[in-house]
Amino acid sequence: MSEKKVGLVEGFKAFLMRGNVIDLAVAVVIGAAFTQVVNSVVKGVINPLVGAFGTQNLDAYSSCLKGPCRTVNGTEEGIRIMWGSVLGATLSFLITAAVVYFLMVLPMARYLARKAARDAAKEGTKEVVELSELEVLKEIRDALVAQSRGGSAGTGPDSAPGSGKGFGGS
Repeated sequence: MSEKKVGLVEGFKAFLMRGNVIDLAVAVVIGAAFTQVVNSVVKGVINPLVGAFGTQNLDAYSSCLKGPCRTVNGTEEGIRIMWGSVLGATLSFLITAAVVYFLMVLPMARYLARKAARDAAKEGTKEVVELSELEVLKEIRDALVAQSRGGSAGTGPDSAPGSGKGFGGS
C-alpha cells in the first residue's frame, strides 16, 4: 500500500515538473497581472476619451428595450440593455489582443522565422560540405583501387572521380 502512495506522489511530482504545467502556471500569473494593466488603461485613458463625448463611465450607457426604464420604489421598470458594459469589455479585449499580438506574438514569429532561415542556411552549407567530402572520399577510394590493381589513379572508366565505380563493382 505504501508503494502505491509513493507511486502516486512520484506521478504527481512528475506531472507538476513537466514543462508545460509550469509554463501554464506562469502564463496564468502573468495574465492576471496583465489584466490589471489593461483595466488601468481602459479606466485611465479610454474612459476619459469616451467621456469627452459623454460620460466617463461606460456602464452608464444603456437603452431601454421595453417601456420606460426607470426605478420606482427600488424596483427597475422596463427592460434595460446595458450596451456600455459590452462596449467597455470589447475595448478591453481589443486592447489586450493588440498588446499581446504586437508585443509578444509578432516579435516571436519574426524571431522564429529568422531562426528557421538561419537553420536552413546552415543545413544548406552542411549538405554542400558533406557532398564535397563524399566526392573527395570517392576519389581517394578510386585512387586506392587503381593502386592495388597496379595502374595509376584516374585511368580507366571505373575510376572516374565521383563515378562511384571501381571498388567492388558498385
